[in-house]
Amino acid sequence: MFSSRGISSAAARLLASQRGRRLLSSGTNYNGGKTWKVYLSGEIHSDWREVIAEGLAEKDLPVVLSAPNTSHEDSDDCGAMILGMEEERPNWDHIGASMNAIRTQTLLKEADVVVVRFGEKYRQWNAAFDAGFASALGKPVVTIHPPAISHMLKEVNASAKAVCEDPQQVVETLAYVIRGDLPSTPRDGDKWIPIADRLGKGNPNP
Repeated sequence: MFSSRGISSAAARLLASQRGRRLLSSGTNYNGGKTWKVYLSGEIHSDWREVIAEGLAEKDLPVVLSAPNTSHEDSDDCGAMILGMEEERPNWDHIGASMNAIRTQTLLKEADVVVVRFGEKYRQWNAAFDAGFASALGKPVVTIHPPAISHMLKEVNASAKAVCEDPQQVVETLAYVIRGDLPSTPRDGDKWIPIADRLGKGNPNP
């Protein structure tokens, strides 16, 4: 029986890349010609959405991305600009939030996968709401955030199908889900050991 124990790191990477081709090895695309709809919710102060978009494009994955309006000023003022200004801040916020909800609720309901990004600097209450809304709809949720805030998000992460630390992990997750591709280099690098070698093959006999 072949084992990857003791093989070179280059060979281990090759093995990992070959394992990631199983869904296409027969020449049949088991994706069924589906175009996946992925909604990108959450933090709007960094380029994480662009990083994911570029990564998906490089892998030529059949994905259509959607997102809320990421202009903070526009999402704050849309209701007042279209419907008229309000005298009180709560009313101003209400008409804007309600108008933005038309977009977010529609796109969330249409999504196949919902990715929710949380950053360290700002508290994204709306992102947590989106994660809960998506879970209630039965949508697979993928969270992405720095490890330092894992404890604060433990309830959200408990309902997520995958918890990522960076946009590249999201790209690799989608590549595996859609095409069965695995990264050529495992996250743990040379320390990576397949489960059959690390924990034994299958369930142990009683």
